[in-house]
Amino acid sequence: MQVIIHAGAHGTEEERLLKTLLRNKEDFLARGTSVPGPAKYRSLLKDCMQAARTGAPSEDSRDLLWDAILDDEAAERVVLSNPHFFGSQREALDGQRLYPEAEDRLMALKALFPRDKLHLFMAIRSPVGFLPALLEKAGQGRREAVLQETNPMDLRWSAMIARIRAALPDLPITLWCYEDSPMIWPQLLREFGNLAPNSKVRGGLDMLSEIMSREGMKRLRDYLHERPDMTEPLKRRVFAAFLDKFALDHEIEEELDIPGWTPEIIDQIEAAYDEDVDTLSLIPGVTLLEP
Repeated sequence: MQVIIHAGAHGTEEERLLKTLLRNKEDFLARGTSVPGPAKYRSLLKDCMQAARTGAPSEDSRDLLWDAILDDEAAERVVLSNPHFFGSQREALDGQRLYPEAEDRLMALKALFPRDKLHLFMAIRSPVGFLPALLEKAGQGRREAVLQETNPMDLRWSAMIARIRAALPDLPITLWCYEDSPMIWPQLLREFGNLAPNSKVRGGLDMLSEIMSREGMKRLRDYLHERPDMTEPLKRRVFAAFLDKFALDHEIEEELDIPGWTPEIIDQIEAAYDEDVDTLSLIPGVTLLEP
């Protein structure tokens, strides 16, 4: 069994992605990929992962887990999605370390599914948006402590991935930048479903519809309908052109309320993030999905 572990990250439309995957559930299953509902495995795997970190699972635990998760579905691949696989929002950051328990939790998952092939899927996000998203519901004390302990210019997703590669060197990893999600949403769905390029998917324009005017979306759908054989690279150029004309400014401009974050500092954080993404693209075993 190939097991796709979708581990967020937090604040990257992770639940919207799962809902869209579930809209494609029947089509994916017909091609060998199961997308179980989260109620079938989130709490179950949380308890089992915790147990696996303190002792070896029993020999029959793997088969029992699949019986509970798949519920008689026949599949060669399964998508398990949970933004809390690596910890809660509170556990997502320790100083400069992103998801400090990521490698341990992946090793626990590997212990639960020793005969299966795990594949990590995960979105990353610039600290400019990721930190505020993490702290959105935090109390004032927690918020102040994180901002005091964490230098956003030193946060590196590549450091987290390097830890994972060291712990699980054979684990394939597929990443994408949250900021690119509207442009590559159809491709993401196909990657999860193991579909060929240009395969039809449901909800491929969901992200664009959130940041583009109703008029723009209507024109875009009409434009695509009239050109059914358009290639994916060309579609993305079309998406960019329509966004340039019909984007909703209040949806694409992030409101930042972080003391001391001047425009100059934000530019420096973004530049460091761009360098981090370049580093990720060079790590062996990592596939970076780009527009």
